[in-house]
Parts: sequence; C-alpha cells; structure tokens
Amino acid sequence: MSLNKEGDRQLVAEFKNGNTKVFDELMSRYSVRLYQTAYGLLSNHHDAEEVVQDTFVRAFRGLKQFRGDSNIETWLQRITINLARNKYHWNRRRGAGVNISLFQASSGLGDGDQEEEIPLPDRSLGPERTVQGAETEKKIAESFEELPESLRETMILRHVHDMPYEEISKILKCKIGTVKSRLARGREMLKKVLKRSGVL
Repeated sequence: MSLNKEGDRQLVAEFKNGNTKVFDELMSRYSVRLYQTAYGLLSNHHDAEEVVQDTFVRAFRGLKQFRGDSNIETWLQRITINLARNKYHWNRRRGAGVNISLFQASSGLGDGDQEEEIPLPDRSLGPERTVQGAETEKKIAESFEELPESLRETMILRHVHDMPYEEISKILKCKIGTVKSRLARGREMLKKVLKRSGVL
C-alpha cells in the first residue's frame, strides 16, 4: 500500500508546479519497495538496481503527465514490473534480504476469504540454527523461482508488499478475480514444490 497517499499527492502537485526537487522524496519513499519487487523478479542485485534507476528516470520524465487515476506507488510498481519483465527474463533465484510471508487460502475465492500461514519451519535463528535457516531460505527462494511469471508477480505484490487485491489488479492490469485465482494457484504450486524439497 502507498506509504502516505495524501503526502504523495502533495509531492506530485509540487512537482507539476515546477519544484522538481521533491522527486528526491518520492525516491526515498519507494526505492526500497521497488527494489524488492525488481529483485524478487530478477534475482540479481545489479539488474534490480538498474531497473529501479530506470523506473525513476521514466517516472521523472512522465510525472507531469501523471493523471492520478491510481496512487503513485501503483504507477511506480507498474513501471518497475514492466521493466523487470524485459530484463533477462527471470534470472536464477530470489534474494535472501526479502522476507516472504507465505499463505494458503482457507476457503474459496470470495471477498471474505481468510488467509492462513503455510506452516514453515521456525525461522528464528539462534547461533545453532544459522546454517539450517540459511539453507531453508535458499530452498524457499529456489522453489519460488519455479512459479510461472504471472503467479510470481502476483505473489510478490501480495506477500512481499502486502498490497490489497485492488492495487494488484491495477498494477497487473487484470481483474480482482484473476488476482485471487493466481494467488490460490501460486500458493498451491509453491506448497507442492516446498514439500518436494523437504521444506514443508
């Protein structure tokens, strides 16, 4: 979700009125979240950084034409995902710095669905669990890589950024029902892969 929608609107208004210095504040607010998205899709630090830089270049050039039909983060995330799709088409594995909250839908795909966590091993790492925890994270990352592109994008926006269905549908330009369907399929596929790899 947008960190501060009202503040974002004010910054955009100031930018359109000629105060381009406020763009630095937008970069500060969203660079980490955009990097997480890019890195989640590309699994490469250099590529992710390049995508984020390109995102901000395009955003700077296009912000005066930004109509505000969606919030600024939705717009920025859409640019990031589009650029990441064009970047080496999914490299090897996800980064260890992004914490993924994995869920399984508990009932159907209706608006009132509840989500419950997939029971992963305890990830609190005492000194004796450091190596084991790192191996678990690596297996989760590699398992995540096996998801089809559309499912992985949706899972990242939902479970890395905790975005509501409405925002995800705007970013990916699909219906809310499609978002829910992709999440359900993604969770189910991920569970199967994690079981096969011995994580679950």
